[in-house]
Amino acid sequence: MFYEQRTAVPESPAELRAEYEAEFRSILEDVGLEAALEATGIDSERLEALEEGESPELDFEEAAAIQALAEGEPDPETIVTIAAEHLLLGMSSAVLDVEAVESHVEIDLEAKEIQQKIERRAPMTLGEFVHLQHVIVSQLP
Repeated sequence: MFYEQRTAVPESPAELRAEYEAEFRSILEDVGLEAALEATGIDSERLEALEEGESPELDFEEAAAIQALAEGEPDPETIVTIAAEHLLLGMSSAVLDVEAVESHVEIDLEAKEIQQKIERRAPMTLGEFVHLQHVIVSQLP
């Protein structure tokens, strides 16, 4: 589950994203595409693409909405809150500030943007979350 506290990550952000997308596909299989469309509000093209093994762009909140469809999972807002808190806890554990995260992240984000996204003051995509999580967890002692 992408919102759980991680202590290890695969070698690349792409592998980490693929891990999460495989989990999302499993959830879509379990609940069905129609139920997922109704519950998440995500357009059918992106859900179908995900179901077919593609990697559509999803917002952080949309990824949480998919995760929340699985049995026993919290609601999407709780998932987003937990995931963001785990990023902050990871930064603390790894003794990283946003400038250090910026220097390691493979996408074009400035320190201020990183801080705003982690603190949920700016929108974040699943891709951005994965990159930030990968950097933070890979720097843990």
